[in-house]
Amino acid sequence: MLDAFGTQEDAARALTDDLRTEVTELRAQLREAETHLEHLAITRKTITARGERLPAHPVSPDLPEHPDYPRILGVLNDVTGPLRARDVCEGLDQKLLPKTVEGIRAKLKRLVKLGVLAEVGVGNFTRKQ
Repeated sequence: MLDAFGTQEDAARALTDDLRTEVTELRAQLREAETHLEHLAITRKTITARGERLPAHPVSPDLPEHPDYPRILGVLNDVTGPLRARDVCEGLDQKLLPKTVEGIRAKLKRLVKLGVLAEVGVGNFTRKQ
């Protein structure tokens, strides 16, 4: 009878040890999930705060990875008619150096090729309607 009792006691100890290990693993998973949830809340707060400063037109998902492209679209969102590359440079508060104007012109031409902008006449750019 004591042997049977000892066997049950060993089985209960093994089960207890297994459950403690599981609880430890679950606590670690819970900490990770809580940290992830906190990061998501911070991200939501940041996006919401920045949402007020985003351009009126949504940015195209095909937009090239460069910080100037959303800024260029922001300048074009603020006007009703077409702009020249020089006007966009002024809207971006960039120096009106030939290399700067040509760089912006190249970006405007790329946005035309991507279908985001339209070129009205030669060198006049506007948002596609």
